[in-house]
Amino acid sequence: MSIFDDIKGKAAEFIDGKEDAIKGGIENVGDFLDSKTGDKFKDHVDSAQQAASTFVDGAAKNGPAQ
Repeated sequence: MSIFDDIKGKAAEFIDGKEDAIKGGIENVGDFLDSKTGDKFKDHVDSAQQAASTFVDGAAKNGPAQ
């Protein structure tokens, strides 16, 4: 087991059951950043939002560490 497996397990424990709220927060932060930067970095922000949401989905799918 690597340190990254341990981090993923801890993240999955934190995320468990809160996926929608966390993904909503990701969306809100991205929208806030877009509004403050005048959408100058919209593509980068959208990519980061997508990556974070994908991570949340993956962690929720794999479940908490045993």
